Amino acid sequence: MKIKINCRRGSREGRGSSSGRVVRQSWDGMWLGLLIVLLAGTAPLLAQSKAGRSGGRQPGRPNILFAIADDWGYGHAGAYGASWVSTPAFDRVARSGLLFTRAYTPNAKCAPSRAIILTGRNSWQLEEAANHIPYFPARFKTWVETLRDHGYFAGLTTKGWGPGVALDAQGRAREMAGRPFNGRQLTPSTTGIGRQDYAANFADFLDAKPGDAPWSFWYGAIEPHRDYEYGSGVRLGGKRLTDIPRVPSFWPDTAVVRNDMLDYALEVEHFDLHLGRMMRMLEERGELERTIIIVTSDHGMPFPRGKGQAYDYSNHVPLAVMWGSGIRRPGRRIDDYVSFADLAPTILELAGIRWPESGMAPITGESLAGIFRSTRSGRVIPRRDHVLVGKERTDIGRPDDVGYPIRGIVRNDMLYLRNYEVDRWPSGNPATGYLDCDAGATKTLLLEARRAQGTSRYWDLAFGKRGAEELYDLRRDPDCVNNLAASRPHASLKARLRTLMERELQQQRDPRMAGNGAIFDRYLYADPANRDFYNRYMRGEKLKAGWVRESDFEKDPLK
Repeated sequence: MKIKINCRRGSREGRGSSSGRVVRQSWDGMWLGLLIVLLAGTAPLLAQSKAGRSGGRQPGRPNILFAIADDWGYGHAGAYGASWVSTPAFDRVARSGLLFTRAYTPNAKCAPSRAIILTGRNSWQLEEAANHIPYFPARFKTWVETLRDHGYFAGLTTKGWGPGVALDAQGRAREMAGRPFNGRQLTPSTTGIGRQDYAANFADFLDAKPGDAPWSFWYGAIEPHRDYEYGSGVRLGGKRLTDIPRVPSFWPDTAVVRNDMLDYALEVEHFDLHLGRMMRMLEERGELERTIIIVTSDHGMPFPRGKGQAYDYSNHVPLAVMWGSGIRRPGRRIDDYVSFADLAPTILELAGIRWPESGMAPITGESLAGIFRSTRSGRVIPRRDHVLVGKERTDIGRPDDVGYPIRGIVRNDMLYLRNYEVDRWPSGNPATGYLDCDAGATKTLLLEARRAQGTSRYWDLAFGKRGAEELYDLRRDPDCVNNLAASRPHASLKARLRTLMERELQQQRDPRMAGNGAIFDRYLYADPANRDFYNRYMRGEKLKAGWVRESDFEKDPLK
């Protein structure tokens, strides 16, 4: 045990008397004083041990507010310079803490992304949980369950881990992200916004907290997930189509696309509004300084070539962290590469829980606590120069419910992707509505343009089949539309990225690296109503997938 004795502040030792004489201490007195200090130093440890069992607050154990939006892409916040999305609460977290510019989810779909956050393991290390809407393996414990077992009061509102089925070894439903607090509702401003009053549910959680126990709350909004009320960004948000300075080059720059983006922005602002209300509650209760606030999104925008794919618009996510009593020199901008797998070990370390005591499977990620303790901006830890990305079955809609497997690496602003099954459709088969892309105005526009013209560059980028390898320079081509994989000047770089990626995947025991990638296709889809969707639909069954429109289904075969 390391004990630090600090006599500089508030100590009377070594001071002179009123007459200027030095107070002498005998050796016996010094030993007695040291013994008292040592005993005092062990008292908090004894109290911590007792608190871990009883649920009382341990000295230094922070509260945790984990705020996660649903489908909010990187850069769409005031703190990142976006003028068409208003996010005062997120901006405050960034200004009073840390703003991360290179945070990535390794898998850009709801269930696998959230599984990575909660376990600290990459999706290809999570068996069934690598897929969307899976049966979550009972053996993978979450950091929220771990905090609860160590004296934390854990709650959530609305969307925690999911969608999917998560049962323990006895077949009971698990509280993966905490005990639900969903009793309060509101009248939403649009048909696309949910009815849950997130902030009021948070207040109920705080009121239910026992005594001075530390707490963890998962604020899981369902915005800006689709569907949107078309035109609501302009009509209700006071926005103008010209507010958007640039439309990504993989979509046409039209009024339809700009409206779709502004409708998305309105829902991002709804998420941010409730975050601001929660932060004001913490201020009023005197708990803001000792609460770690983590704000992020599970993956990128629910638009074609975004969510469910592996491009920068898919995996690159917003991330800001605020902790008044624990982050040195707040207001820093961090350019280190950060993976969602890093969040679980960070939270465990800050909560004072060592991995061997957690009951969790081995963790792949690395704690960010060193960045919190640093005073540097920009690149803080040199070895944080890359992240791995990838996917398996991010939705159904292909024969036999197979996925579209990808592995990739982002290193020093270069993105390398390896597509393993190039004969498959990346966004799902056309005949079943491209089920790996949510319905929306932009998707409809791209589909109708191809049908009218017979071909379309935008359709090709979003839905067309791809080559085995892709390579993009994110500094010059953040939209990932200029594939450099066949470029001779980039051949050596591509080989180095592929070698590094495969070496780390082998170390992480990715089944695909051992020739057993088909195991991910064999894992059952956890929704029986839509399981084997493609085969059943093609046999004539009347099936309805609620996240796409009937007009998304192609009537004529495509090759």
